[in-house]
Amino acid sequence: MLPSFRRPAFLALLLPLALAAAGCASNRPVITTHGDVSVTGSIDRMSDSQIAAAATAWGGRYDADPKNRVNILNYAAALRLGGRTDQAVAVLEKGMVNTPNDAEISAAYGKALAANGNFDQALNVIRRTQRPDRPDWKLYSAEGAILDQQGNPAEARAAYQKALQIAPGEPSILNNLALSYLLAGDIANAEKTLRDAAARPGATSRIRQNLALVLGLQGKFKEADAIARQELDPAQAEANVAYLKSMLSQANTWKEARRQG
Repeated sequence: MLPSFRRPAFLALLLPLALAAAGCASNRPVITTHGDVSVTGSIDRMSDSQIAAAATAWGGRYDADPKNRVNILNYAAALRLGGRTDQAVAVLEKGMVNTPNDAEISAAYGKALAANGNFDQALNVIRRTQRPDRPDWKLYSAEGAILDQQGNPAEARAAYQKALQIAPGEPSILNNLALSYLLAGDIANAEKTLRDAAARPGATSRIRQNLALVLGLQGKFKEADAIARQELDPAQAEANVAYLKSMLSQANTWKEARRQG
């Protein structure tokens, strides 16, 4: 079992992998190919230029109709992918005013707030939007992700279980649950849960990349490399596996992660 560590130190340690980015969100962003937005392949593999093009195109649609929920969600998602989190928060905050009972916009707003470091506000938004009589699994999953970022794994997993009761086997929930295990150092359950998620219909590239990450962290480089090569270009896959090997070869890596946490 890996030692437990705090999320900020762990994610900082893994930034070069381009695999850790999936940890914060319960669902992938909503961006789709539409009209003059030319995006090919999975959103998980979008280049910086494609993200910028999507932000420009959806920004134009948002300006033309800022109350349209599709425009709100896609524009905010593009902004977040491009690192413009403050602006994404502003777009979604305005969307909340126009559509206060929209669970998907609320979940996106909460996740954007969390990505911006506003964890308490994010949690309040999610919980305020949740309806006890008609609970939404996306909100429970988003709540769990925020609680994990606050260092409350037990509460986070309770939220994921509530989400799974509503949407059994949903890959995005299983992905978040697996990352919760990983953050607590329970890599065996992280791998088991990610394998389950990756085998489900609707599993995204990010989920499979996270599985490759967890395998690599255990030294299972052959399988990790095989999965990574299916999801990334060969150069990036090789760089990721090489980085993992280098990281794990350093005896004090995990001690340092705990010290920084």
